[in-house]
Amino acid sequence: MAFPLPSAIATHKLALNVRVPSSTRRQILKPTHFIFCFNSKIPERSARFRIPCLSIKDVSKELADQPDIPISLNMPTKRHKKKLERLIAVILLFIQFSCPIPFVGWDSWSISPGKAVLYSPDTKVPRTGELALRRAIPANTNMKAIQDSLEEISYLLRIPQRKPYGTMEGNVKRALKIATDEKDSILASVPTNLKEKGSTLHASLIDGKGGLRALLDSINEKDPDKVSVGLASSLDTVAELELLQAPGLSFLLPEQYLKYPRLTGRGIVEFTIEKGDGSTFSPEAGGEARKTATIQIVIDGYSAPLTAGNFAKLVIDGAYNGARLYFTDQAILSDKGLDKNSGYSVPLEIKPSGQFEPLYRTTLSVQDGELPVLPLSVYGAVAMAHSETSEEYSSPYQFFFYLYDKRNAGLGGLSFDEGQFTVFGYTTIGREILPQIKTGDVIQSAKLVEGLDRLILPNES
Repeated sequence: MAFPLPSAIATHKLALNVRVPSSTRRQILKPTHFIFCFNSKIPERSARFRIPCLSIKDVSKELADQPDIPISLNMPTKRHKKKLERLIAVILLFIQFSCPIPFVGWDSWSISPGKAVLYSPDTKVPRTGELALRRAIPANTNMKAIQDSLEEISYLLRIPQRKPYGTMEGNVKRALKIATDEKDSILASVPTNLKEKGSTLHASLIDGKGGLRALLDSINEKDPDKVSVGLASSLDTVAELELLQAPGLSFLLPEQYLKYPRLTGRGIVEFTIEKGDGSTFSPEAGGEARKTATIQIVIDGYSAPLTAGNFAKLVIDGAYNGARLYFTDQAILSDKGLDKNSGYSVPLEIKPSGQFEPLYRTTLSVQDGELPVLPLSVYGAVAMAHSETSEEYSSPYQFFFYLYDKRNAGLGGLSFDEGQFTVFGYTTIGREILPQIKTGDVIQSAKLVEGLDRLILPNES
C-alpha cells in the first residue's frame, strides 16, 4: 500500500544497560526488584501487570538486611572487595531506574535537544490547522513579531485558575507598539494594488472592533472568554494582512521542478461527500440528517508549491469526482486513481521550520530537532501518500486526511509519522465530518473555489 500507516501504537521498552555479574545478580536481585519510585506516576501497563515498586527507603532496608555488605566503604581487606562490588551494582541499578539516562557511555549525561523535542510534553507545535497555516505565511518580520506576541497569549490562557493578565497586557502593548511605530514598514511590504486594503486592515488591527485596543480592554476586565474571542479576531486580522504581504513564493524553485504545476500562494478546495451505503451524516445543530456533507481544506503553496499545485490541477480536471474513500484508525485515504487522470509524481516536499525553502526527496528527523512548517500532528491535516515505487516521491494522486490522536502520539504530542509525508493543507471547515466518513463513502465533487489565479501550469511557465 502506498501509505504505510502503523497498525498499532508504538510501545516503549525500558532497557537496563547496567552489566551486573551473574553471581552478584543472584545474591542482590530478588524477583521484586523491578521499579524504583520517587513519588512518580506508575504507568498503567506496570499497574496492570502488578509490578512491585521499591522506594529509596525499601532499597536502604534491603541493604541493611544484607549482613555481609558493610556499612562503611573504607574496606582495606580483599575479603570485602567483592562485597563492595555488590554494593556498587545495587547503587548503579538504583540510579538506572531513578533517572532517564542510559549507561551506554559515561558521556551521555544530558538529553539532546532533538530528543527533548520528541519527548517533551511542552513541545509547542501548532495544534490547529488555522495556527499552522498562519505561521506558514512568509510575511514582514514586524508582522511576525506581532503574531508571536499575540500567540503567546493563547498559551497563557490555558493556565488554570489565576490567569497572568499582567503578562498578557504586556504582550498586547508590545504588539500595539510595533503596529503603530512600524506602520510604514508594514504597509511597504504590501503590493501597490493592495495598499488601500492593507491600510484598512492595519487600522482595523489597531482600533477595530476586534483590534488590539479592544483586546486590551478585555484583558483589563479579566474576562477570559472575552480575551479569547478578541485574541482570535486580532489574529485573523494579522493573517489577512500577512497574506497581502505575500502575493507569491518567497524563494525560487529548483530548475528541474519547473515542469510541475505549482501553487504560488493559498487555495481553497471544497469537497462534497456522500455516503456509499445510502445512510446519512449526523444533523447539524437544530437541522436534519444530511445525505451529503461539505468539507473545505486550505492548501498551502507557500510551503509545498509543487504538491499543492499538482493537487489543485487534479481538482480542476475533475480527477477526484466520484473517488472512493477508505477509513483507517489514523487516516481517511482516497483511492489510488489508477483508472483516472493521474497527476505528477511530485518529489517529497517538506519545508523545515526556520528554513527559507522546502527540502525535496528527503524526510525530516524529528529526533534531531527537525520540525516541519506544516506539521502532520494536527487533526484534519491533508497530505499525499507515498509513491508505490519510492518513498522519495509522493503519490501522483492518492491523498489522505490525517486523524491525529494524541493517544497514539509521542509524549511531545508529535505523530510517530511526523516529517515523513508531504503535508500541503488542513481541513478548516467540516472537521466534525471526518470521523463520520467510512470506507465506501464517495467524493461526489471536488472544486477549487479559491486560488485558480495562483496556479501556474507547466505550459504557462
